[in-house]
This record gives sequence, structure tokens and C-alpha cells, in this order.
Amino acid sequence: MKICVIGAGNGGQALAGYLALKGFDVSLFNRSERRILPIMKTRKIKLEGEVNATAQVSFATTNLAEAVKGRKLLMVVVPANAHREIAEKLAPLLEDGQIVVLNPGRTAGALEFVNVLKEKGVKKDVVVAEAQTFVFASRMSNPGVVRIFRIKNAVPVAALPASRNKDLEETLLKVMPEFEIAPSTLHTSFNNIGAVFHPATIILNAGWVETTFGKFEFYFEGISPSVAKVLETIDEERCTVARRFGIEPMTAVQWLSYAYDVKGRDLYEAIHNNEGYRGIQAPTSLENRYILEDVPTSLVPISAFGRLVNVETPTIDSIVRLASIMMGIDFFKEGRNFERLHLDGKSVDEVKRVMEEGWQ
Repeated sequence: MKICVIGAGNGGQALAGYLALKGFDVSLFNRSERRILPIMKTRKIKLEGEVNATAQVSFATTNLAEAVKGRKLLMVVVPANAHREIAEKLAPLLEDGQIVVLNPGRTAGALEFVNVLKEKGVKKDVVVAEAQTFVFASRMSNPGVVRIFRIKNAVPVAALPASRNKDLEETLLKVMPEFEIAPSTLHTSFNNIGAVFHPATIILNAGWVETTFGKFEFYFEGISPSVAKVLETIDEERCTVARRFGIEPMTAVQWLSYAYDVKGRDLYEAIHNNEGYRGIQAPTSLENRYILEDVPTSLVPISAFGRLVNVETPTIDSIVRLASIMMGIDFFKEGRNFERLHLDGKSVDEVKRVMEEGWQ
């Protein structure tokens, strides 16, 4: 099977190398040349950590048309706030039978992607799916060198519409058995654990990030007992919204057990029992995906879904407002709100139907 990995950051390089080691024909695309130039020259990616090997991709390029031509599986590994841009660029290049997987979709990522393809008049028979999280905890030390701290036990993934999940079973699961098919994107979107772990942690550690340029362990030192209490409240709000949509979500503690085999009496203890987080440093500045991605594509849509079902999300909304002040961006306006997702004015049942069946 020919695979294209779109995005050559921490995750993209790790995934491209991992798939190449498994014997697949892998192309790697990145929007800019800076991160990908050494790989363009050597075609090699050095993996460290849980996987220690040097992989060789088929080619690396900044030409998207070249990267995706004839590729069955397109693994999109860019921050979710870039999904719209990637969808716009892919629209004229897509071929019948291709499968696009957002790694991860965050909340309503597949819906946003499908909306763009619809706006662009794409008629090709293409499957769009979203993963609930990224399969690796990974960090890039240099272009072409990436450390995989941990491979998650399992990652739920669902197609939009859910009737195309069979296509994922026949292709994606053969490539990476770590994926598990979820019933629909309602499940992957509402089990978005990045919404819980990332934005509040970096906002509450903003002074430390800016003073030390991220020279502390994000999970082990950034999540103190009091910070963990805020994360637990965000998690409770997320789970309440999910249940109003008929989804029984995994709590953050349950997810840590599911993905990493770690347990704890509370979220603080479970996080600190996870050796997969050991050594992961904090971002070097607030100009980072933990805010710029997770606030507009995770917290904003969860808040919007909550308003539809009359669930208040005061802690989530507070983090969005603080992030908006710090970054000078109105995330409620610029993020995945219902207007941008084309869900304005729809009932709960209509929204559920769109998230499960797509636009009929």
C-alpha cells in the first residue's frame, strides 16, 4: 500500500519513519522546506526511544500534488487549526478510493474537512476519518531525528459518515493495528483528551513557560495537584456534554488506563504514574499548538456543543477567554464554532445525525 504522510513535525516524521520501517511505500510532505530539507536529501529518518532504527521513506517533498498522487492512504499529521488549509489544497488533487485520516481530528475535525471538500465541489469517492488522539507521544530533536516516548496501546478512529468505517477496517487496520474503529465521529470528537490535558496546563504555567523557555517537564512538573483539579473539572464538563449527546465517554483517568496501562486514584496520580510522559518538555513559548490548536479546535467546539444541549462549561470557557487575552485572538469567534461548522440553527438530533451520517 502506498501511503502519504502530510506534515513533517514531531508526529509526521515519527509516523513516516514508523510506517517505512514496516515496509510501506511512504511519501512525506511538508508545507515548508525548513523541517524537511535533510530528509529530501537523504530520505532517512532516525527514530529513537521506543523504536530505535533508521527508516528510509520513498521520498520527501514540498509539492503536495507529487506527494499524494497514487497514494491510497493520506495520513494528515498537522495541527488541527491547519486542517482547513490542507483540505483546500487537497481538494483538486484527491483521487477516487483515497482515504484521508486526521491524526488527530480534535473535535469535529472530520466535519470541518468534509465541509471544505463540499464547498470546493469535490465529487471524488474519498473517505475522511478522524483519530481521537495521535498514536505516539513523540518529539523531534533535529530534522530527521525524532524520539518516540511511547506508542499508545489503542487509538479510536471513525469515518464520516460512519457507514464508511468498513473502508477503514480494510485499509487502516492492516497498516496500523493500534487503531480501533469507533462507532462515529461523535465518539472520537467527544473523547478528545487533548482538550483536557493541553490548554489549561500551559495557561496555568504561562509564567514558567515564558521565564524558562519551557525548561521543565510539561506533565510531571507542569501538572501539580492544583492544576490537576482544574483539568478534572474540564474533564467533567466535557463528559457531561458527551452524555447529553448519548455518548458514554472515557474519563481522562480511564483513557490513561486504556492508552498507557496506567492507573491512579485521581487524575494527578494517574498522570504521574505514566512513564510515557517522562522527559517530555514544555513548549518553549505560548505560541504553541497547545493553545493555537487545542483552544480553537477542541475547547471552542466542546463549548458550542454544550450550549446546544444546555450544559454550562464555565471552566472550559474561562480557559478560552484567558487564552484569547494572552494571544490577542478571539478564539470563540475564530475557532470551530457552530457557524464555521455549518451547524447553526440545527437541533440536537440534526447535529447528531450530521456527526454520524455526514451531510445527506
